[in-house]
Amino acid sequence: MTARGPDHAIHPFAPQPARPDFLWPGGRRVAAYILLHIEHTEIAPPADAHRDPRFRGAFFTGTPDWHSWSYRDYGSRIGAWRVLDLLDALKLPASVAVNTLAAQRHPELIAACASRSFEPVAHGISASRMVTARMTEAEERAHILEARDGLARIWPGATGWLGQDAGATERTTRLLAESGFACGLDWANDDEPYLHASGLLAMPPPAEQDDVQTLWLRRVPVTRWPALIRDALDRLLAEPRGGRVLGIGVHPWMLGAPHRIRYLRESLQDLASRDGLHVATCGELAATARHALLSLPRAGATTPRPEDAARAARP
Repeated sequence: MTARGPDHAIHPFAPQPARPDFLWPGGRRVAAYILLHIEHTEIAPPADAHRDPRFRGAFFTGTPDWHSWSYRDYGSRIGAWRVLDLLDALKLPASVAVNTLAAQRHPELIAACASRSFEPVAHGISASRMVTARMTEAEERAHILEARDGLARIWPGATGWLGQDAGATERTTRLLAESGFACGLDWANDDEPYLHASGLLAMPPPAEQDDVQTLWLRRVPVTRWPALIRDALDRLLAEPRGGRVLGIGVHPWMLGAPHRIRYLRESLQDLASRDGLHVATCGELAATARHALLSLPRAGATTPRPEDAARAARP
């Protein structure tokens, strides 16, 4: 007999009709968060580093990747400050996915984000080092701990994890829970938060609403960006279920460019004007969702098992 749902035990299959329903603060059914990326791309990564193969370039020839480095350096030098000004003008909070090396090399950016009470999200060591199944369990654990501890020394408070380029293995959710993380943003299989078997909360990441994924890799014209965000919000707000989440991923070297920033402004102005939308940081949403999922009576596969709740309660 064919097993129902996925061919793994990382989390159970959860068809929507079987799920418990919950609301965000203010009785709102839909929440949104903005995920700003502060990343460092190494010109010459370590020999054993693995990079997302969608980003091809000199990295694969073994020579310094000046071209990719320069594009991304623009984000830290110019684009990020443009995005911060926009977030200030609209009075919007943000979560910040930050590499350890980026935090070390750009203290002025980290200070600017921290002064705005933005929230750090651990984002690996660098944009050139992706979690991959080529790693042993010990190597993957060491990678997670190095990223966690390196960021904590500079900008404490990260409770969430986003793997660089969403790199993950069958061990990742367990290792993240064991390392003290409360939520992960690597799984693009839902519009609602749910619990992995490890107790780690899965937050819907900015998959289709990520600028690099949509505009750079899929070549969607940037003029379509505001409509993509608007259409997603329109649909989620029109549906009767609660607990929905829309993440918006912003890379400063992309939407922080002078010819693109107007489209980010249009999309965020629309987001800020929605009365029925709860806008918060990823960590705030994850804490609300965890409390709701653990408090609701068992109504389907997304409600955690007792052993999951015990794991979630561990420090």
